Amino acid sequence: MTEAPRCRFAPSPTGFLHVGGARTVLFNWLFARQRGGSFLLRVEDTDLDRNQPELVDDILRSIEWLGLGWDGEPVHQSANRDRHLEVAEALVAAGHAFWSGWQPAQGSGPPERRATDRDAGLGPGEGRALRFRVPDGGATTFTDLIRGDVTVGHADIEDFVLVRANGTPMFLLANAVDDSDMAITHVLRGEEHVNGTPKYLLIQAAMGPTVRPTFAHLPILVDEQRKKLSKRKHAVAVSDFEAKGILPEAMVNYLALLGWGPPDGIEVRPLAELVELFRLEDVNSSPAFFDVKKLEAINGDYLRALPVEDFLGRVEPFLEHGERSRPVLRELGAEVQTRVRTLADAEGYVDFLWRDEPEIDEAAWAKALGRDERAAPMLDATIAEWEAAPLDVDALKAAMERAALAAGYVNAEGGPQLGKAQAPVRVALTGRTVGPPLFESVVALGRDRTLARLREARRRL
Repeated sequence: MTEAPRCRFAPSPTGFLHVGGARTVLFNWLFARQRGGSFLLRVEDTDLDRNQPELVDDILRSIEWLGLGWDGEPVHQSANRDRHLEVAEALVAAGHAFWSGWQPAQGSGPPERRATDRDAGLGPGEGRALRFRVPDGGATTFTDLIRGDVTVGHADIEDFVLVRANGTPMFLLANAVDDSDMAITHVLRGEEHVNGTPKYLLIQAAMGPTVRPTFAHLPILVDEQRKKLSKRKHAVAVSDFEAKGILPEAMVNYLALLGWGPPDGIEVRPLAELVELFRLEDVNSSPAFFDVKKLEAINGDYLRALPVEDFLGRVEPFLEHGERSRPVLRELGAEVQTRVRTLADAEGYVDFLWRDEPEIDEAAWAKALGRDERAAPMLDATIAEWEAAPLDVDALKAAMERAALAAGYVNAEGGPQLGKAQAPVRVALTGRTVGPPLFESVVALGRDRTLARLREARRRL
């Protein structure tokens, strides 16, 4: 039996937890849990100029919201600074690193790879950084579980910085040291780190005997234009989707499909099944499209699977007008549950019941009433029918079928086109083209308010 893996997620507290980072958390978590291993958390906070310590809490809370716990206590990389500098000094003593004031030339032409002062014998001083002495010949090769063998010639790697001129360790040094000290066996991270991996391995090789981890670089996430998801252009924080009413179990399910898919093609399934089915070697190296519509569709599936009471409880934090919406949601909760895609949608499906007048969506009005010459006679016929019809679902439906025929909503067999006939009536009553079932809504609205809204819409026409 192979040794249980030790995986880690290492976020930097320079932003909220990105959905790409959340996908990395999930794949590490699935890989570790499937093999009885450990999933560790390390906050990479060595960049003092960019760190925002308050974001650590958001990152940890978002991971917990997803239901993906970690093993042990989170490690703060900044607490290991002395250890990083100790390794840096050992690299200098072994001839693998040197102090340098060299700055690569900028502009056209091939980039300089070797520091001009690599053999000057300089010591630490103002404006001097510690650089790694990259071998002049040879190459570094590693096997990526997703991309296969990757080889980079040392001639293409610059003498890279290990310790900044201000004395703080660089990401690469801290990463290599901490992964070694934490005995990390598998590094699953985004593909933006591929180019840094040969440098990481050069540092670990220079450190002496250590655990050489296995790598898997996950595909980037892109938008519908196949452009990388950007924090500046897109809502990409996990907390953004939580605020929109996405369920954590739906978010986890969708994240699992970004670059991977279950072998049987069944995409909506619980986390326990994902643990059983996930295979890192089946992850695709191509960019993965982050499709918000598909996420919301999966979320809708999860919402419909909830017991009604659970659904209403989860909707509660999203109610802006709870005192008014709560009673009508309780009355129509089961019907609303079958239609919404997010928890935040629910109140908008029932607010027409407690508002004095519906908030009219002008685009919906134009489509359902403004461009259909049958809309006016449909409203007239519905008013006439519903003035006398009993206020129950079956009677209201039968009355509307008669109104539809009178207004010209007739199908090829001579029967009523009830779906199309409902559209102008629904917009008149609710202001929208979507909502809970129409006839149940009329019962909840009451006869007088229903007829008043139909007459007002007819007057407006």
